[in-house]
Amino acid sequence: MLIDSHCHLDYLDMPQVLGGLEGALARSRAAGVRAIVVPSVYPANFQRVQDLAHAQTEVFYALGIHPMYVDDLGDEAIVALDNALDRCRHDPKLVAVGEIGLDHYVPGLDREKMERFYAAQCRLARDYDLPVILHVRKAQDRVLKFLRQFKIHHGIAHAFNGSRTQADAFIQQGLVLGFGGAMTFTRAAQIRRLAMALPIESIVLETDSPDISPSWKSKGEANEPAEVLPIAQCLADLRGVSLEEVSRQSQANLMRALPRLSLP
Repeated sequence: MLIDSHCHLDYLDMPQVLGGLEGALARSRAAGVRAIVVPSVYPANFQRVQDLAHAQTEVFYALGIHPMYVDDLGDEAIVALDNALDRCRHDPKLVAVGEIGLDHYVPGLDREKMERFYAAQCRLARDYDLPVILHVRKAQDRVLKFLRQFKIHHGIAHAFNGSRTQADAFIQQGLVLGFGGAMTFTRAAQIRRLAMALPIESIVLETDSPDISPSWKSKGEANEPAEVLPIAQCLADLRGVSLEEVSRQSQANLMRALPRLSLP
């Protein structure tokens, strides 16, 4: 059985997805996907991801503000997140604060404001005793700085693409690293080296649907959670182990990273 540790399921009701959201869920179940974690990206979709989680047995959710949306938001967004976390603190479907973090890859974003939002959300994760689901692009060391400052020791560095030294630092902090579609491209040499060399106990699987499509998807074709099965097979092939071992270990890793996750 497999788990998609990072999927924007609320964005899958689109023409490119055969059968829309219901079609994507049916295919993920047929592929053996046992659970799907859906992070929010800004206050406007907090309720949507919560509703999805309560409508579908295998869906769980996280609440957070994605760094690429920070520029268009004011401080009231942090207040809205605090209120939502307080309201949902006893909801068994809420598993993390996310998707939060830093993005130093996209030009023109307000880095100072991004850091202020990230720090505030790390504080909320600490105060509500929740793990984090992290967006980390070209900002691994700065993301780590705040994890250490707020003593956060559970969560996922999603779509990890840092150095081996940085990967080891996240693992030492207690986090696991997400690997998905990018790993399936032969040109992604650094990601594939990490996927082969890191301790298997530090890796979880993801699709980031509908984004970061794997190599076998054609241009414009939406990614979806069923792809976690061939992604798992890719990891198994890279490491020279069985699909069953990758499935079992990645599931155990995710349960450790997100302690509130209770599989159906």
